[in-house]
Amino acid sequence: MEKFPKYFLSFFILVIVSNMQAQVNCNSVEGENCRKACEIYNKATVSQGSRSSQESFDKAIALCSTFSNAYMEKSVPYLKRGDFITWKSLIDKAVDMDPKMHLPYRAWCKFQFLRDYNGALADFDELEKLGLNLNGYFSQNGDYNLEIVKAICYSGLGQKERAISIIEKQLSTKDYNVGLYDYYHLGATYFDVRKYDQALENFERQSKYNDFAENIYYKSKIAKIRNKDYLDLKKIALQRYDAGKNMKDVYTHHFNKIYRVQILEL
Repeated sequence: MEKFPKYFLSFFILVIVSNMQAQVNCNSVEGENCRKACEIYNKATVSQGSRSSQESFDKAIALCSTFSNAYMEKSVPYLKRGDFITWKSLIDKAVDMDPKMHLPYRAWCKFQFLRDYNGALADFDELEKLGLNLNGYFSQNGDYNLEIVKAICYSGLGQKERAISIIEKQLSTKDYNVGLYDYYHLGATYFDVRKYDQALENFERQSKYNDFAENIYYKSKIAKIRNKDYLDLKKIALQRYDAGKNMKDVYTHHFNKIYRVQILEL
């Protein structure tokens, strides 16, 4: 019997850790001006996105031009508002100053917001060159281990078999906690290469963890391809979708997301 994932506990912990990560222990910062910049930064992160917050980050940068966190946090509102040019100029500075700290975030954002698969993969490669294991990092929204994101990037570039290999390896990693959509993406990738037995096997596994509309849609689609009754599954997929049990993200759309109109047209 497969172990139920610790996803929800992991996500709760991730939210706490993410909130803590914005804060810096200023006693560990060298230089009087940089410590002052750190103190300004810590206060500014509480009201991220406000005019006063952005002005505070500017003050921190003026005091300590090498304080990378200030550039990173200043970049975030631009990203969320769709000003990707300004975001990139700021996050690139943060990465140049402290790549180990900021590369995981930049890579995820390239994937999530820009669908820049090559750019995200380049950042993942750079992280690994620095001796860091992607398995220890998660997406900013908590939905994915970055190894899974790496696989999805390859899938987006049409390298489906490579994506399958990475996800399979990650799911077989000892003590790995299965993510919210891991089996679904593996199933969808198998579906793309027309390996329907393997696809269905993973959609069934996904059902044990988190059975949302998109996952049921694919099971219905396989049934239709095989000339089996699929209408009941289609009906359930619609019900789940209308009940809000589908793939959602605050700022963007998930890779392999299915929309209501696609279910209706099945």
